[in-house]
Parts: sequence; structure tokens; C-alpha cells
Amino acid sequence: MVPQMNVTPLVDVVLVLLIIFMVITPLLAKTFWIHTPKQEKEEVEARELQTDPTPPLVLHVATDRSLELNGSTVTYEELPGRLRRVFAARTDHVLFFDADDGAAYGFVVQVMDQARDGGALTIAALTEPLGASPTVSN
Repeated sequence: MVPQMNVTPLVDVVLVLLIIFMVITPLLAKTFWIHTPKQEKEEVEARELQTDPTPPLVLHVATDRSLELNGSTVTYEELPGRLRRVFAARTDHVLFFDADDGAAYGFVVQVMDQARDGGALTIAALTEPLGASPTVSN
């Protein structure tokens, strides 16, 4: 008589593990929706930018965790209040967001949350400085 290996318990365990992983895997997926601004091809002359009564609102996060709102320094705690006052005088609630490459990701996300609390409905991430001419590569 030749001994035979019983594989039924092994198959049962593998099937149970397969079902567990099939149920758990969709729950592990995290989604983070980003709405990027649509590119517009409208050319604006430099003198029109200087006479614009509502210039774009830009929030900059530096590597040393300092914040600048259109060039003026603002602290993390006073950011929502300052943005509420600025948005009260504007019809649009668009905030252009710029962060240094070396800025801590967690802090940048917290600043975006503060900006959302301050009334920013649309937060557009800047990939180039505002007013910079686009580079063309051949």
C-alpha cells in the first residue's frame, strides 16, 4: 500500500484565503480626487494684468513651512480668517496653490485643508509660476 497525500484541507484553506482577499482588496483602495483647471488658450496682454482689479490669489508654501498669500506672510493659524476676508471682497473663490518641491507633504495637505476652511471652493495646483511663458520643446 502506497501512502497518498490528502490535499483536501490544503484546497479548503487556499479557497478561504482567496475569498478573504477578494473581499478585503476593494476596501484597501484609497481615492483622492484632483480637479485640475482646464487649459485656456486665451492670450492676455501684460498691461491688462496690471490693471486687473482682482489679480489671481496665490498661496505659496515654502520648504521651511512659511506661508505667503500673494506675497504677504501669513501664519498657519490665521490663514482661514485671512482667506475669508479676501473672498468676501471677491466674486470668485479660486485659490492658486504653489508648494516648494522640498515642502513636507503632510503639512502641504494640512494647509490645503485650512484653505478649504477659509472658503476656497476651487484650489488649483500651480505647475509653473503664474505669468511664466510656457516652454516649447521640439
